Amino acid sequence: MSSRTTTSDRAERKNSRTTRRTVTATVGLGAATALTITTLTWTGSDVTDNSELTATETPQAALVWSDEFDGAAGDAPDPANWNHETGDHGWGNEELQNYTASRDNSALDGEGNLVITARQEADGGYTSARLTTQNNVEHAYGRIEARIKVPTGQGVWPAFWMLGADFPDTPWPDSGEIDIMEHIGSEPGTIHGTVHGPGYSGGGGVGASYDHPDGGAFPDDFHVYAVDWTPDSITWSVDDVAYNTITPADVGGDWVFDQEFFMILNVAVGGQWPGYPDETTQFPQEMVVDYVRVYDME
Repeated sequence: MSSRTTTSDRAERKNSRTTRRTVTATVGLGAATALTITTLTWTGSDVTDNSELTATETPQAALVWSDEFDGAAGDAPDPANWNHETGDHGWGNEELQNYTASRDNSALDGEGNLVITARQEADGGYTSARLTTQNNVEHAYGRIEARIKVPTGQGVWPAFWMLGADFPDTPWPDSGEIDIMEHIGSEPGTIHGTVHGPGYSGGGGVGASYDHPDGGAFPDDFHVYAVDWTPDSITWSVDDVAYNTITPADVGGDWVFDQEFFMILNVAVGGQWPGYPDETTQFPQEMVVDYVRVYDME
């Protein structure tokens, strides 16, 4: 894609991005890397009014796991980290896509990115990919973040999210779900962050939305989507701007976010929430993931 940088440009950008946060270590991605993450905390009632955002510092964080998606173009994502969930059964939301393990739907691009591609096939059906870290990487608390360029279009539904590690033995929504980032392709300037649990699931999930601070469109560029997760709260941020925090009181005290969760990256097509593709929707659509990182908060 013509809009992507060269490998050397990308390495310089990644080092610059990491240096901005580094406190006690040289730039790197080892488990000992220590960071102080500065975020902006929401203090008003309208999350789209960024004039009410104030700067705060979170505790130091140590990188404990990451996937930087460095590999040859066409390689599969690392199977030590990622599983492919496959099928075309609607996924509980009357979605249209058939999730596959094909490299046509998920592969490294050779420039340090994972690309998940939703396609319309010759028969009119849709294929895509859904990757999870279940039984490979499961974590409780800390900062969970990914740098992603989301796709766009009516009926296109990319997400970066988590489910409780006991799922499906503990069924949804009792398992707990943390949606770090959901984007509805027909709303290019808005990102959603939500939790689901017993008594607050589906349309009753608890969360908030964040509008692009410049009035722009999130699919136009990469952004860092994150949660800072403690035993007593979850805070969502975009590009280190925190836009919502929930606590046990916000979900009626039925807090199921005190366990390990696994991560999920997927692009759905259609469904009850985003609606369905129409004549304006262009395929293929790509979700490009620069990295996924997990930090422990000290």
